[in-house]
Amino acid sequence: MLRESVRSLAEAKILPFAAAVDEESRFPQEALDALVANDLHAVHVPETYGGAGADALATVIVIEEVARVCASSSLIPAVNKLGSLPVILSGSEELKAKYLGPLAKGDAMFSYALSEPDAGSDAAGMKTRAVRDGDFWVLNGVKRWITNAGVSEYYTVMAVTDPEKRSKGISAFVVEKGDEGVSFGAPEKKLGIKGSPTREVYLDNVRIPADRMIGAEGTGFATAMKTLDHTRITIAAQALGIAQGALDYAKGYVQERKQFGKPIGDFQGVQFMLADMAMKIEAARQLTYSAAAKSERVDGDLTFFGAAAKCFASDVAMEVTTDAVQLLGGYGYTRDYPVERMMRDAKITQIYEGTNQVQRIVMARNLP
Repeated sequence: MLRESVRSLAEAKILPFAAAVDEESRFPQEALDALVANDLHAVHVPETYGGAGADALATVIVIEEVARVCASSSLIPAVNKLGSLPVILSGSEELKAKYLGPLAKGDAMFSYALSEPDAGSDAAGMKTRAVRDGDFWVLNGVKRWITNAGVSEYYTVMAVTDPEKRSKGISAFVVEKGDEGVSFGAPEKKLGIKGSPTREVYLDNVRIPADRMIGAEGTGFATAMKTLDHTRITIAAQALGIAQGALDYAKGYVQERKQFGKPIGDFQGVQFMLADMAMKIEAARQLTYSAAAKSERVDGDLTFFGAAAKCFASDVAMEVTTDAVQLLGGYGYTRDYPVERMMRDAKITQIYEGTNQVQRIVMARNLP
């Protein structure tokens, strides 16, 4: 039922704008409005704070179905979870009440600010500093590759509070868009997911109350890594949706396109490609849903499964979308058809929330 309702909403209210959102590199406001109106923009927020209280699997299905028609739009529910999960996992009751309520209502979006110009895969090497000043913390630094930056009202920001301790000297804070000293860089000009703004976030003597720290001092990095164990599965879901969208489109196309007097879908070479695409997508789906169940239960092997789902599903998405372009031939290479957009969108799923090379390191260190 959930899948059917999200799919029909996505096809009616999000799909019609997907090509224009990509072409114009603009935020998918229509998608946000449709998701908020149907309470699908942040389904993970617990009912206690006015949210839908969806479990990890339901959240994955929402993201998958939105990504099937528009990858940029699927970053609304995905990044709302990424940005707010540190608060859910480690925040005080006051912090949860203050920030999860507006998120659940659709009055605000939540972004996640971990990466920096010189701290990508080596996130512990970050330079952003937070210095205590009485009942306040003062933040200075630059965060890079921040999804939905400038649109989101709230930001989970990781900053160094004790430079001597490396990862154990990093703390997490909630920063608001309206805080004095917060500004944003120009939107990045990207290969794909063009409807989701990616910008630098500048923190220039941003003075925030001490109670905006998420969890205890020095626990920020641990919270960040714990968050990614759960949210990598949402990237797997996004990749899965993109791949499914590409397969669905290619499947329809090969039944209509005729060469040598018959639909190209009648040729065995084409059938084998479709069979492989469908098989790999299904394998990715089973792994992703299994990881989502582990996320919900917080199983001991979650770290391995989260990394495996993200890595496998994104590799499948890249392969399937490339094959979909191939099946459409010359048409697949044009912007008149959606598969080239899907192929461009798929690429980022192999890179963000930890590159697939990093995922393999994570898996090797956490073999079940």
